[in-house]
Amino acid sequence: MFNDIGPLELITLVVLAVLVFGPDKLPKVIQDVTRTIRKIREFSESAKQDIRSELGPEFKDFEFEDLNPKTFIRKQMDNDELGLKEIRNGFDLKKEMAEVTDVVHGRDSDSSSSSSSSSGSSSGGSVDMTKKPETPDERPPYDADAT
Repeated sequence: MFNDIGPLELITLVVLAVLVFGPDKLPKVIQDVTRTIRKIREFSESAKQDIRSELGPEFKDFEFEDLNPKTFIRKQMDNDELGLKEIRNGFDLKKEMAEVTDVVHGRDSDSSSSSSSSSGSSSGGSVDMTKKPETPDERPPYDADAT
């Protein structure tokens, strides 16, 4: 809960507590705060047990932490009942992006390896993404109003 509080911040909080409550009332305030936190924890555990008993035996392994979306997704990714690992491994982002750039530049994906072939299919060949695309030496028209 307080993992992100550093030692300097903790010392600052203690000094502020001593200044606000005084050294005489500080132990009583600390006892009251700890008693309140303990009661809140007991109340929440009691509520969790009531909810589990009301849900019935079908939900005996139900954890309230699973309601957190991050925890739920992490658990489902580890469980892999949905086959997400196969989908993730079957998707080749570099190949897909190379095909998209080839279509945008109006050339076949096979033409990067051999420029004389024009087969018409856009699947297959590999494209070197580090190499600049071949463009003619024409410059785009200069528009003085756009600058």
